Amino acid sequence: MSPKPKRAIALKYKPGDDHAPCVTAKGTGRLAERIIKMARKHGIPVKDDPDLVEVLSRLDLHDEIPPELYVVVAELLAFVYSLNRQKGSK
Repeated sequence: MSPKPKRAIALKYKPGDDHAPCVTAKGTGRLAERIIKMARKHGIPVKDDPDLVEVLSRLDLHDEIPPELYVVVAELLAFVYSLNRQKGSK
């Protein structure tokens, strides 16, 4: 059995401007690899969470995440904010 192709989802959220995070990019295989590469190139944190990617991949581009995912995505944002704080303290 061959391994599943890599998948990636990019979210955008600006507190105060956005009601909820929304999907800005998504892809499988080579496109997923490009999304991840671009994120890293621009200093955007990348978190490997196949279960979350599975759920988010069902959304269309520019869709806001549904309320039932708020807690999970809030945990992801907390992860990103903590990484940003660590970078700022160095």
